[in-house]
Amino acid sequence: MLLLLVILMLGACSNTKYLQQNQDLYVSSKVSVQGDLLTAEKQDIRSALSSKSLMVQQPNSKLLGTRIKVWLYNQKYNEKKSNWFWNLVLSKRNLEEPSIYDSTKTKEALDRMTSYLHNQGYFYATVTADPSVKGRKASIVYSANTGRNFVIDRITYNIPDTNILKVVQAKENLSLIQKGNTFKSSNFSSERERLTRIIKDAGYYKFNRDAIEFSVDTLNKALFKNQLNPFEGLVNIFQENKGREKPTMNVEVIIKNPEDSATSLWQKYFIRKVYAYPDYPINGNPNDPTFKEDTRKFLTIREHQEMLRPKILSKSILLRPGEVYSLQQYNNTINKLYDLGLWLFVTLQYKEAKDTTNSLDAYLFLSPRKKQELGLNFEVSNSSDYLLGSGVGLNYRHINLGKSATQFNFSLNTGIELIKDPNNKWALQSKEIGGEFGFTWPRFALPFNIHQNPRSNVKTRLTVGANYLSRVQKFDITSINLSYGYDWNSSNYRRWIVRPFTLNYVGVILNPAFQDTIVDPNPYLKRSFEPALIGGENISYIYSNNDVLHQRHYTYFRINLEESGLWLNGINSIINAATNKKSNLERMTNVMISNFVKLEADYRHYWKLNQHSGLATRVYAGIGIPYSHSQVLPYVRQFTAGGPNSIRAWRLRTLGPGSYKDSSSTAQIFPDQTGDMKLEGNVEYRFDLLRMFGGSVNLKGATFLDMGNIWMVNPDSTRPGSEFHFNQLYHDLAVGTGAGLRLDFNYFLIRLDWGIPLKVPYFTGNKNGWYISQWDLGSAVWRRNNIIWNVAIGYPF
Repeated sequence: MLLLLVILMLGACSNTKYLQQNQDLYVSSKVSVQGDLLTAEKQDIRSALSSKSLMVQQPNSKLLGTRIKVWLYNQKYNEKKSNWFWNLVLSKRNLEEPSIYDSTKTKEALDRMTSYLHNQGYFYATVTADPSVKGRKASIVYSANTGRNFVIDRITYNIPDTNILKVVQAKENLSLIQKGNTFKSSNFSSERERLTRIIKDAGYYKFNRDAIEFSVDTLNKALFKNQLNPFEGLVNIFQENKGREKPTMNVEVIIKNPEDSATSLWQKYFIRKVYAYPDYPINGNPNDPTFKEDTRKFLTIREHQEMLRPKILSKSILLRPGEVYSLQQYNNTINKLYDLGLWLFVTLQYKEAKDTTNSLDAYLFLSPRKKQELGLNFEVSNSSDYLLGSGVGLNYRHINLGKSATQFNFSLNTGIELIKDPNNKWALQSKEIGGEFGFTWPRFALPFNIHQNPRSNVKTRLTVGANYLSRVQKFDITSINLSYGYDWNSSNYRRWIVRPFTLNYVGVILNPAFQDTIVDPNPYLKRSFEPALIGGENISYIYSNNDVLHQRHYTYFRINLEESGLWLNGINSIINAATNKKSNLERMTNVMISNFVKLEADYRHYWKLNQHSGLATRVYAGIGIPYSHSQVLPYVRQFTAGGPNSIRAWRLRTLGPGSYKDSSSTAQIFPDQTGDMKLEGNVEYRFDLLRMFGGSVNLKGATFLDMGNIWMVNPDSTRPGSEFHFNQLYHDLAVGTGAGLRLDFNYFLIRLDWGIPLKVPYFTGNKNGWYISQWDLGSAVWRRNNIIWNVAIGYPF
């Protein structure tokens, strides 16, 4: 940090001494927007006019008020600095050549800005530039006067082909050009693409987007100009008093007939035949005589040997002979085939049938992947807890079991830890063995048919796993996990995960001496070794629109509902009745059934402010309610707060619940605060700092604000203040802030955050808990106890 501060101070020095005569350093630009606009509209226009695509010449970037990259550029090319330190810092991406003021680029910027405003519907907008030079540093103020923006008043269609007209009018409600909308040229370009897509989707295979034109007719032309003349403004004073009334325009959508003939119409095409090549070589020949041909009802299969059952292949190909050509079905078919996971490449080509007019033959060329994979890995490790550890892992995968596109996965892991005993002999400290197998079907595995969207990526998953861990003379833990459910996309942005059957069993056997001397005196270890029998259902809904259409900002939302105990209690009752109350599931496993309902919701929104910075926000809420004979949630399902992915001004498990604070000596070593309810909110501003090692590593920075806490639903006499009360919510909220650094290696990110508390729920020096008055940054002891370091992999949210 000291080194960075020194460099920034040096960077504040003048960067003009290396300029040639008649050169000025371009240091700042400002855009002023005037016109009949709302504040938000002015901000959007100001941001657009300041972009690199319009403002051709940009001033050099600043870091903490200094043009550090220009200073580094001068150190390399003018001062000729070169040693190990400078070679590290003077990476090409950390340098910026001084921006020299150029009046010709200013004129080009004015032309581009004016053109942009015209494209936004400000047809008589004006833009001027006022450059000024002081101390060989040039600044420019751009002044844009937009006048009023035109709105669309009436939309008409000039389409001589009545069939095309019907297609367009059927989807008119989805048009991107609507009455009352302001004119934007980008909307007209997008509307052209939309019309092209729906027309081709209706069967017009040869339709060309160049056939679509727009004609604009403006009304109230006197209102085009800015009302700079006060006398001229009197003419329209009535309209001005009515509010933000805007001039209007009429739009005519023109779709021409094919150019090869003035009278011919666009022709609709139909699919004649569908051909599939399931084992097509990458450099294959579709006319290879060695292909065996199998003609089915909807499909002709050509293959060397059967790779996939014809029935499954036919269901995955959504094209049918006799159906109209559809661009959407083209995309759906390719996606459906890729979802099976059997092919490296999927290519769909259409060819016009020679002997039938307006007909297409569809050819699907499918290049397969390897059906089976086998992996073996070895691990050797050392720790402060053991001298030598070793492990072996075996993984097997089959992607097309029984030629049904069913995937089978199997893994087996085993390991041991060795220590040296007092006699300097090797001794076994622990051993572990575990395995898991699973099946994945590319459909709903149900005894009845269910309607599904052709674009849905449906998966049915069955997973069974078991693990045994033995620590010599301490404990034995046996765990069994079982899950069965469905995973599918209901749309491009919506995903469902439904698990109607889940089971998690953890059985624990403690060595009596270890339990008496180590576990029982330590609440953290005692709760960690609690056995559990959790079985129930789980359903999750996920919405995420992070794609090329939402590059400026996007949303992520996840809601999860879990229930445990319902069907386990049913099995318990059946066994109890069958054995005449002599046995049941709880007695057989020696573990009580966990009964609870748990609900979680996680909402995140991300903004890309510019090319080098962004804002991330998150709101999280969760609650778990035990029922029946269960008094609390099982330990593994309880909520925690603090840590690198939560409220970073507190260590993991040290915050809450409520206003309770565990000050015991045990808590200093094993913090273990959990709760039945959690509320949390986060805001983080992220920005780029430097590129290092030739641009392979990007150093980024962040500042953040976190708030939230955990609570108990029912009173806990051992932890006063832990119960949730709505009138105490503000008092119980913890608030922390801080800053962080991120080392972005492109394929993974290392994060370091420093957090400091702003508001402490258990602080009694202020009735609302604000802690800033207690800050003592000059005290090393205070910093050690209050400034929390967090190291993690990946972003916190």
